[in-house]
Amino acid sequence: MILDETDKKILRLLQLDAHLTLKDIANKINLSLTPVHDRVKRLEKEGIIEKYVSILNKKKLGNNLMVYCQVTLVKQTYDVSDGFNQSIMNMPEVVECNFISGSFDYMLKIILPDMESYHNFHQKKLSVLPEVSLINSFFIISEVKSTTVLPI
Repeated sequence: MILDETDKKILRLLQLDAHLTLKDIANKINLSLTPVHDRVKRLEKEGIIEKYVSILNKKKLGNNLMVYCQVTLVKQTYDVSDGFNQSIMNMPEVVECNFISGSFDYMLKIILPDMESYHNFHQKKLSVLPEVSLINSFFIISEVKSTTVLPI
């Protein structure tokens, strides 16, 4: 799908505030309501807009610890990776999981209340997975930038 500049303007606005009404968007980009509606529906249908979400403040919810984990698997086979993937999908503490190239296999982003919670997670959930060979953990001291806004 080819995005024109109007589509890009709509997407930029919605990334900043998904609560904008179609009328608000139309006013901001100097377009009438009907074409804005049609474009947003097309962007949704084509999967460019996947979903609308609320971004929560993790610290206000008591999640003060963010950890990145490098995970190395026991073997780099489909079955081992698939088993690991399935296990990770059932761990709400893991907010991101990426299969990567390089000297380890996965990079996890984990959010928890505190160090004790991470210790329990590490010892009772992550390190006990039969697919896991090695875990290196990196504790975030200060979050400099965190955004969901994609460059368009």
